[in-house]
Amino acid sequence: MTVRVRFAPSPTGMFHVGGARSALQNWIYAQQQGGVFVLRIEDTDAARNKPEWTEGILAALDWIGIEREGYEGPYFQSHYATEHRAAAQRLHTEGRAYYCDCTREAVQARSGSQYSGYDGFCRDRGLTAGTGRALRFRTPDEGTTVVVDLIRGEPTFENKLIEDFVIARGDGSPVFLLANVVDDMTMGITHVIRAEEHLPNTPKQQLLWVALGAQPPVWAHVPVVVNEKRQKLSKRRDKVALEAYRDEGYLAAAMRNYLMLLGWAPSNDREIVPWSVIEEEFRLDEVNPSPAFFDEKKLRAFNGEYIRALTVEEFIAVCGPWLTGTATIPPPPWQPAEFDAEAFAAVAPLAQTRIAVLSEIVPNVDFLFLADPLIDEAAWAKAMKAGAAELLDAAIAAYAAVTTWDAPTLKSTLESVGTEHGLKLGKAQAPVRVAVTGRTVGLPLFESLEVLGRERTLARLRAARLRLP
Repeated sequence: MTVRVRFAPSPTGMFHVGGARSALQNWIYAQQQGGVFVLRIEDTDAARNKPEWTEGILAALDWIGIEREGYEGPYFQSHYATEHRAAAQRLHTEGRAYYCDCTREAVQARSGSQYSGYDGFCRDRGLTAGTGRALRFRTPDEGTTVVVDLIRGEPTFENKLIEDFVIARGDGSPVFLLANVVDDMTMGITHVIRAEEHLPNTPKQQLLWVALGAQPPVWAHVPVVVNEKRQKLSKRRDKVALEAYRDEGYLAAAMRNYLMLLGWAPSNDREIVPWSVIEEEFRLDEVNPSPAFFDEKKLRAFNGEYIRALTVEEFIAVCGPWLTGTATIPPPPWQPAEFDAEAFAAVAPLAQTRIAVLSEIVPNVDFLFLADPLIDEAAWAKAMKAGAAELLDAAIAAYAAVTTWDAPTLKSTLESVGTEHGLKLGKAQAPVRVAVTGRTVGLPLFESLEVLGRERTLARLRAARLRLP
């Protein structure tokens, strides 16, 4: 038997990081088993679906390493409406389903509670299809439904506690439960690896598989992804869009690595490991069923490690979109003609050790490519205190006189200026840094001055001095 797994997102919004984790787990499992990864777009919610969301899913999968030529699909659930309706009618014809005209209000009135499930009122009324009549599955009165789950063992559900659930609406359109099962059957899916939130639906879907005469798939419900408050990640509350992390400058390799740690860990207490190790060691039955904490701070640290592991040449290349601007990344504050690739290459090794996401490269190097630095007024107020004017005067004179314009000379020169003013180097360089770069923190000052050059450095120091009384 060829293993066939599927990833079935809905194109109704940005690509959720939890969905990306499930996609990777399906992808790896298929690769390990010599199987097939199927992409199915569940696009039956016409009111919310947009073509751009589908393209976003495809692009996001590409970015995390699930490339289009490596999987089957994408298939679209809406293309299988005929099969869905045929399955619903078959279940009715075989006595496995019946029509029901009960409204929610009627069910609640009979039970006296708004929380009661359906009571089977229409089971034996013999209703035929008609406007406003939903088709309900006839759940067995006795016995249990055992879900064999690679992660959660064998959750067991009493059939009498499963209400007769709707499989087609009053207009005849099948609901998600049935469409999902029919699609999986049609596409020969053998293993369903998906989020824990779908587990309550699984006994119903398994009953449908059996009723339609097919062997249910092997189930694996991976843990829900939660925030720091142990709440399920929410699009309305949390930063969950994979595209947002991509566009902020997270590396795909770092994101892949981190997502795979949500509920699973490589051997020997390692966390940052090559993808080849994850592909070899990942086991579905080793996934922890407990909720997995998505820690953005940890992801950020991961990304910083991955950035520092790049060669300088690789780092320069991946910074390109942020330095030159792209369709999805805000352009930098300088004009394309102002960018100096040679100057950036000179400071790239310094920047590489200081940033955690690629978008941070812009504020670290913008002083090199702008005619005037972008002054952070809070930083200015902090650095330009009493004595700053005199120190800048002395620094201007000293730097104008140096014969060698390199970092060691610039450092020793300013150190001497500081000593003359009763300041250690850390205090002496603060006004100079803000005057030249606009900020109190950034790349090493003296290496920055060396790349900026004597003329531009002195011009900025003089401009800063003019702002002071």
